[in-house]
Amino acid sequence: MSIKQPLFNSDTMVRDIVLQFPKASDYFKTNKIDFCCGGTKPLRAAADERGLDAGAVIGDLYKLVEEHPVLEEETVWNGASSEALIGHIVSKHHRYLREELPLIGQNVSKVFHAHGEGSPHLAKVYRLFNQLKDELLEHTAKEEAQDFPSILAYEQKGDEQSLAALRGALHHLEEEHNAAGNILRQLREVTGDYTPPEHACTTYRLTYTRLEELEGMTFEHVHLENNILFPRYQA
Repeated sequence: MSIKQPLFNSDTMVRDIVLQFPKASDYFKTNKIDFCCGGTKPLRAAADERGLDAGAVIGDLYKLVEEHPVLEEETVWNGASSEALIGHIVSKHHRYLREELPLIGQNVSKVFHAHGEGSPHLAKVYRLFNQLKDELLEHTAKEEAQDFPSILAYEQKGDEQSLAALRGALHHLEEEHNAAGNILRQLREVTGDYTPPEHACTTYRLTYTRLEELEGMTFEHVHLENNILFPRYQA
């Protein structure tokens, strides 16, 4: 089994680092660096936004490379067929959203109604989450009903006209991804990086944990589409 040697520096796009070295996504999530919607920027700029030293980040990443060599199967989605990649997105990420969003919503609602009077920011958390939930469920349903079938149809017998239409649809999907990313950034800001107050009950703390997990899963989901699937059909 062959091992890849990723090569990147502070001028490399964040998304390209994750494409070369998937383990970097865990590091970026821990350090609150967006590698999906915000991944089209050099690592130096992304580190600056988080108040991090780009050289130190590069050092951390290459230490991870030494500890976690990149095996071929770890970058399997880069070279997988669009059909296989779409199947993975639907079975893992769309399923996660359908199952988890209603459950997270119950927690958000319970915490808001129980603690909203003493923690006014929970009203904004409640509003933002429900906006995000509605948009993500509508987005994934449309992908499965329209956009993904269009991609697979083009793979079978596409022409320039259908490619132009597909590119327009993908551009719209990316705009929806950006909108979701913006809501996630607001949720992180209003919750103080998902840090519950000292008096928070177990449900309060669990809600923040599940919201942060949702952010991480959404980053992975959007990365697979924006950075791997969609570029196959864009100019």
